[in-house]
Amino acid sequence: MSTTQTASATHRWRFFRSGGFDQVRIETADDLRHLGELDQKLWSVLGCPTSGLEFDTRTLQMIDSEGDGQIRSPELIAAVNWTCKVLKDPAVLFDNPQGLPLRAIDDSHPEGVKLLATARQVLQNLGAADADMVTLADLSDPTRLFEPHHYNGDGIIPAALCRDPALANVVEQIMACCGSETDRSGVPGISEALLEAFFAQANCYLEWCTVGADNAADILPLGENTAVAAALFTSVEAKVEDFFTRCRLAAFDARATDPLNPSEPSYVALSTQTLATTGSDIAALPLALVGADKPLPLNEGLNPAWAERMAVLQIQVIEPLLGKRDHITPQEWATIAAKFVAYAAWMATKPVTTVETIPTDTLRTLATEANRQQLQTLIETDRNDATAADAIDQLERAVRYTRDLVTLLRNFVTLSDFYNSDNKAIFQAGTLYLDQRSCILCMRVNDMAKHAKLAPLSGAFLLYCECSRKGEKPFQIVAAMTGGDVDDMLVAGRNGVFYDRQGRDWNATVVKVVENPVSVRQAFWSPYKRIARMISDQIQKFAASRDKAVESKGAAAVADGATKASSGTAPAVPQPFDIAKFAGIFAAIGLALGAIGTALAAVVSGLISLPFWQIPLVFVGVMLLISGPSMLLAWFKLRQRNLGPLLDANGWAVNTRARINIPFGASLTGIPRLPAGASRTVEDRYAEKGLHWVRYIFLVAAIIAFLALWQRNLL
Repeated sequence: MSTTQTASATHRWRFFRSGGFDQVRIETADDLRHLGELDQKLWSVLGCPTSGLEFDTRTLQMIDSEGDGQIRSPELIAAVNWTCKVLKDPAVLFDNPQGLPLRAIDDSHPEGVKLLATARQVLQNLGAADADMVTLADLSDPTRLFEPHHYNGDGIIPAALCRDPALANVVEQIMACCGSETDRSGVPGISEALLEAFFAQANCYLEWCTVGADNAADILPLGENTAVAAALFTSVEAKVEDFFTRCRLAAFDARATDPLNPSEPSYVALSTQTLATTGSDIAALPLALVGADKPLPLNEGLNPAWAERMAVLQIQVIEPLLGKRDHITPQEWATIAAKFVAYAAWMATKPVTTVETIPTDTLRTLATEANRQQLQTLIETDRNDATAADAIDQLERAVRYTRDLVTLLRNFVTLSDFYNSDNKAIFQAGTLYLDQRSCILCMRVNDMAKHAKLAPLSGAFLLYCECSRKGEKPFQIVAAMTGGDVDDMLVAGRNGVFYDRQGRDWNATVVKVVENPVSVRQAFWSPYKRIARMISDQIQKFAASRDKAVESKGAAAVADGATKASSGTAPAVPQPFDIAKFAGIFAAIGLALGAIGTALAAVVSGLISLPFWQIPLVFVGVMLLISGPSMLLAWFKLRQRNLGPLLDANGWAVNTRARINIPFGASLTGIPRLPAGASRTVEDRYAEKGLHWVRYIFLVAAIIAFLALWQRNLL
């Protein structure tokens, strides 16, 4: 005997039969405690996905210890064992609780003591210290569960976590420059990445500032005023160079002097405008009147649009570097320009940072190695001390398991929720209403092409539908139709309405149909429907071909007549009626009708020759001969309908043949029935009138029967 079987003998399991297989009952605390001892060959399912189900995804992710998106038996057993460990009596799980009662926590061991203390602390933080239960709503807002001045394991430190005000100021400055991340307490803080980014930028910027300070004589010719002076110099440099270049051209050729100065027409154009020294037209004129090798005047004779700026340049740049001047020569201007070459080169190496808004002296105080080490230590301590966060996570796990675990067991270890009409399984996505029927076996489908390869093995009649709703992401479902007729379902494109488990309605369009028998009754009539459909198709094809032939002949005759008329050719003389030819045709038709009549007479006479009680048996036998094979095939297929392939195609690992027999299948598809006590009128004012040709057929049949009876002298 195996170890599993020996262990299972310590607990008396109870089973019930449903879906054609034995399913274990999970109804008591002992059933939960001994679940790990149950032979897994008796489990209904061995694995299921963590998404696409009508079940809390977060709970499934907590059970999925490997994080691979699949729940397997060992993971579920571990979750059950942990729950039984932290609860005094696991029977509380069967009471359909919406939270974790504090009285149910087992505080006889350290883990339970910690869990109970965490639950009470959470309720106290929420201002509900007198509450006797923790719910998921209590844990939904982490900012109410953690305090900013305590470690919480997320590796983010707010300023409040720093005991030293100077260190707290460093955190504030880092957040001002580099941004922040939200701590579990809900307040902003810094992470290791932000800390490293700040100190990297600060060190780079301070190194750049050090280069400027060490070479101040060359880089900063005007000291602290160098930046302002350089900006002012740059703003007029192009205009001054333009003036000196014009003067050089005038020295090169005196004829260039007049063209290089403003012309009289340009002044005439300005005379009609309202002028201002800030106007672009005036600013476009030369800085001063051009002359051969003429120096640039600094006080008088300047373009009014540039006079003010040149005055500031004289005070802040020219006089500090050259002394007081009334004019400036090209050589003196070149000397000034050389003073800013080193500064421009230094500015070109300036790093792009967000810390330059902080004064250099303040930045040096903030960006010390001691501050960085202290903040790094705080971050590592917070990251490593996950006591509070782990305690909250464990409390959330206990609350979720208490609420959801039994439901999952009844859809995993057993399929009792599916076979219980009072509940819906977690894989049932909603209800599809289509063609006066409601289908409750509907599942979400992520990959229809992949699903459709395996799902037909279920033996069910399947409808794949595209569900859409305004403002929502569309999705696909597969619905099993297990009742009613499906004649109108053979072609995709039908529209219906799908109601999800939250009661929201979606537009549902059939995009694919997998044909399988629905009922034995439908199988009985299917041969006759196929024959009728075939005859109808043939008649329609024949009528269409004859209509086309007549149309073609008519068009040809008209065209031929028009051609002959236009050419002047006399119309052909019609052929005389050949009575002998048509007599032969009528004779052939008469022989065919006679043969049919003789055959019918033989059939009727054969029936009449039988005893009266055997005639119904003959009709029944003929109908069974026609419908029997179809009914037998449908009966076998209906007995083989299986839920497993539908779930396997969605990533489940079904461990049994979960049958959908005829009675159970009928419960999965609702058909319309009038409410109890309802009344209706039978008369239909728009009902179709009786067909006369049907009467004629019965009349001919009666005549044939009369002739057969007369022939046998039975009349």
